[in-house]
Amino acid sequence: MQQRRLGQSGITVSDICMGTMTFGGQCDEPLSHAICDRAFEAGIDFYDAAEIYPVPPSKETVGLTEEIFGRWMQTKPRDSIIVATKVTGPGHGWFNAPVRHGKCSIDRRQIFDACHASLERLQTDYIDLYQIHWPDHGLPYEELLGVLTELRDAGLVRVIGCSNETSWGLMKSLWAADVYDVDRFQTVQNNFSLINRRCESELAQVCRKENVSLLPYSPLGGGVLTGKYNDAPPLGGRFTEYLKNGEERQKKMAQRFVNERSIETTRRLMQIAESIGTTVTALAVAWSRQHDFVASTIIGATSIEQLNESLAAVDLILDDATMDRIDEIDFDIPTPMTEDGLRRL
Repeated sequence: MQQRRLGQSGITVSDICMGTMTFGGQCDEPLSHAICDRAFEAGIDFYDAAEIYPVPPSKETVGLTEEIFGRWMQTKPRDSIIVATKVTGPGHGWFNAPVRHGKCSIDRRQIFDACHASLERLQTDYIDLYQIHWPDHGLPYEELLGVLTELRDAGLVRVIGCSNETSWGLMKSLWAADVYDVDRFQTVQNNFSLINRRCESELAQVCRKENVSLLPYSPLGGGVLTGKYNDAPPLGGRFTEYLKNGEERQKKMAQRFVNERSIETTRRLMQIAESIGTTVTALAVAWSRQHDFVASTIIGATSIEQLNESLAAVDLILDDATMDRIDEIDFDIPTPMTEDGLRRL
C-alpha cells in the first residue's frame, strides 16, 4: 500500500481509503468491524465516514456509522488511524433526514454542533480530516473557512476538505483562504470512476496547480462496474432498491448510474480486465489510483469477499497499452453518467 500526502498538509494516508457508508445499513456491527479489521490488515490506515451515514439516510439511523466505526477504532492505537468525517451541509435534496435542529446547513452553530457530535460518536478527541459534505455557494467562503480554522486552532480537527464541490467552488475557497488568511481545503472528495471521468478535465487542473488532493468516491460506479447490473438488477443492490422503492430523486440517481451506456462500458471493461487476468473491480480501483492528482481512492464493501476483490488492485499497475484501451471506450461512450455524454462539472 502506497502512502500519499493530503494536499499541502503533513498528513500522509494509504492510497486506498475504506469507506464506511454501509456500516449500520447493509452491514451490521460485527460485519462492519470485520471489514475494518481486514482493511487494516491489508495496510489501509485511512477511513472515511460522515455524520449522515449510513446511506440511504434516515432519521432512525443518522450517526450510526460513526458510532459503529468509533467502537472499532477503540481496538487500535489512535495514531495508527487517519479518520475523516463530514458535516452534512445543505445536501441539495439528497439528504432529507433531520440532523440537528431539523435542518442541514453549514453556519457556525451547525458546524460546531456537528463536529462535537461526531467526536462523541467516534470516541476520539480529534478528527484528522473534517469535510463539508455538500457546499453552500450562498455562504461566503471566508466565513465557512474561518469557522473550520477555529476548530483546527482548538485541536479538534487537523486539516479540512470539501466534497461534491465544483471547480469554481474549490477555486473560490482557495482564493478566500489566501485573502483572509484562513485554512484552505486540502482535499476534495468527488464522484470519479470509469463511468464518470469528469474530474479529469477542470477539477484535475485545479488539483494539480493548487496542490489539492482528490479523494475519489464510488470508483466502482455505485457497484455498476462490478458487472452485477449487466443483466437483471441484483436483489439487495442499492440501485435496485432505489429503482423499486426509492423516492423520485433516488430513482433519478439510480438511472444516472444504471443505463445502457454505463452497462455497455462495463461489458467492454470486463473484456479488458479478463485479457490481463484480473477483475473489472480491481481494474477500476487501479485505474483511479494511477491519477497523479488522486491521494486516496475510497472503496466500499458489504462483505469481506467484496473488499478482497477491491484489494486486488493494491499490486495492479495498468500499463500504457491497457490505459489506451480504456481511453478508447471513453472516446466511444464518453461519461455514461450524463445523458448527453458531455463532461460537465
